[in-house]
Amino acid sequence: MKINIIGRRVEVEESLKQIIQKKLTKFDKYFRDDAVAYVTLSHEKNAERLELTVSSGGTLYRSEETDQTFNNALDTAVDTIERQIRKNKTRLEKRLKEGAFRSAGETDGEDEEPFNIREKTFIMKPMSPEEAILQMNLIGHEFFMFRNAETGGAAVVYKRKNGGYGMIMPEK
Repeated sequence: MKINIIGRRVEVEESLKQIIQKKLTKFDKYFRDDAVAYVTLSHEKNAERLELTVSSGGTLYRSEETDQTFNNALDTAVDTIERQIRKNKTRLEKRLKEGAFRSAGETDGEDEEPFNIREKTFIMKPMSPEEAILQMNLIGHEFFMFRNAETGGAAVVYKRKNGGYGMIMPEK
C-alpha cells in the first residue's frame, strides 16, 4: 500500500510518519499492493485532526477523527476503517480481492469567492444505486453522486432524515 502523508499548516515529524506507516500496514491483509492511503493532519483550536482515506479497487474508505493527539486520532481512524470493512465484508469481498485500482483524482480547491466553494472531481464509474449507497456509507457522507449502470446517466443518492435513502435523477 502506498501511503501519502499531508500536513496542513502542520509540520509532520519523521517519528509520526513512521508510526502512521506502521499502523497502516495492518490494512495489507485487506488490500492489494495498488491501494493508496491518504493521511491528512491538521491542528484545530485545542485538538489534532486526522483524515484517513484509503482508495482500492475504485472504492473509498474514509475516516475523520479529532483527538488530543495525532496518535489517538490515528488509532480511532484505523479502527473505524477496519470496522467499515468488517461490517460490509460480504458486499466488499469481490472488490477487495479482485478490484483493479482506479485513481479518484480528488482535488481541493479553495477559491476566494464569497461562498468559499470547495471543488472536488472524481471518476464516476457505472454502479447500481445499492453500490452507491454502500460507497456513500463507507466514506461517511450524506450524499453520493454516481453514474447509474442501468440508465447511463448521472444520479445522486442521499440519506433522508427519516433514516431511509433517496435518489435524484435528471428527467429524460
